[in-house]
Amino acid sequence: MKSIIMAGGSGTRLWPLSREQYPKQFLKIDSTHSLFQDTYIRALKLCNPDDIAVVTNKNYEFLVKNQIEELGYGIREDRILCEPCGRNTFPAIIWGTKVLSESGDCHIIAFPSDHLLSDSAIGIFKEADEKLAGKHIVTFGIVPDCPNTGYGYIKAGKPLEFGFEVDEFKEKPDTATAEKYVRAGYLWNSGIVLFASSLLMSEVKKYQPEMYREFMKSDKNAGIDYNALESLSIDYGLLEKTDCAAVAALDCKWSDLGSFKSIYDVKEHDDCGNAGNAEFLDSKNNLVLADNRKTAIIGVNNTAVIDSGDALLICNMDRSESVKEIVKRYQAKNDDVVKYHLTVNRPWGSYTVLEEHQFFKIKRVSVKCGSILSLQKHHHRSEHWIVVCGSADVIIGSESKTLTQGQSTFVPAGVVHRLENKGKIPLEVIEVQIGEYLGEDDIERYEDVYGREISK
Repeated sequence: MKSIIMAGGSGTRLWPLSREQYPKQFLKIDSTHSLFQDTYIRALKLCNPDDIAVVTNKNYEFLVKNQIEELGYGIREDRILCEPCGRNTFPAIIWGTKVLSESGDCHIIAFPSDHLLSDSAIGIFKEADEKLAGKHIVTFGIVPDCPNTGYGYIKAGKPLEFGFEVDEFKEKPDTATAEKYVRAGYLWNSGIVLFASSLLMSEVKKYQPEMYREFMKSDKNAGIDYNALESLSIDYGLLEKTDCAAVAALDCKWSDLGSFKSIYDVKEHDDCGNAGNAEFLDSKNNLVLADNRKTAIIGVNNTAVIDSGDALLICNMDRSESVKEIVKRYQAKNDDVVKYHLTVNRPWGSYTVLEEHQFFKIKRVSVKCGSILSLQKHHHRSEHWIVVCGSADVIIGSESKTLTQGQSTFVPAGVVHRLENKGKIPLEVIEVQIGEYLGEDDIERYEDVYGREISK
């Protein structure tokens, strides 16, 4: 078996934890691993590392690499497929299938990267692979524990050797309809799909011939005109059309963690139903995620309090699905609070904004061993670097020098510069920016080892 991990989503429903440049699949919400890392570990229980393809976008490529490296593994360059634009799950699965089946027909399981799923599902995946995948495109349905309105539903039909034929897919319902579905034995649609590559591609050719031609017209992945593809989920694009769709039930712990209510549901609660790191007094059924400060809740019920350091969300738990509407308001204002955290990950390491005002910004810059920033300049700000740990090899204009702990240097506005860590330990630098404009887009790159856009 081989695996596709779909990690391109930039969901807005968990803001301010999730941001455009660091979406929920890369967050470590309730464990030492991120949801993406948990998905990768799950895939490893079914296949070898070289048989895993990750479909993501260019902005997340280094996050994928870094988080896999954190687990002690590497990933081949041709196993990270960077979409130029999001086109939903169907094109992502077809692209991953094309790459993984280059050496011949194979069985593939495709996972969303942002779901919580217990290991008890592994045995069901293996049995479905053995008994169904050669003749059916298999989706996996979660046995519901409540009439949830946030999920799509699957109606199981005729029994098979294992699982069932799919009778019907249902959209996210209202409460009354969800209650009806649960009583009738419908399953939640998990978005996990298992299939033989040859069967999938023959069905794509039959029901989506234009998309099939686009993916097959060139042997080179660069030949795919992604922008021309229709945005389709695999449900709409294929499973609702094909006669060979099957569903296998997963009666196990699962959540897509699509709202703060769903995070509350999977966390441990105190005797009053509160979850999170706070002192609660006369309060019930609250969720508090506030690692950056001491938090106390008095006389508050059924409320989510989410503090990310630079943004604070307070909402009724039953309205947590409405967070995306708040994100739209900030997006309309071009506010970077929906794009970046205080800590921003980069291919070379990360930086954390410590303080920011109108004409200055203070950052802690962390550079990994052997990593180098782009050769660049800024038009509207100067920078003062102070090394607090490690050693920094610095280029400023025509001058090159090495700075060690406690030493500093100044980078005037408009001067080309570069920072590199050739040492054996991580480099930590305090960067003080001064200028009339301190936006992250004030950067002109001349060289970059990570393939980012070079200024002309």
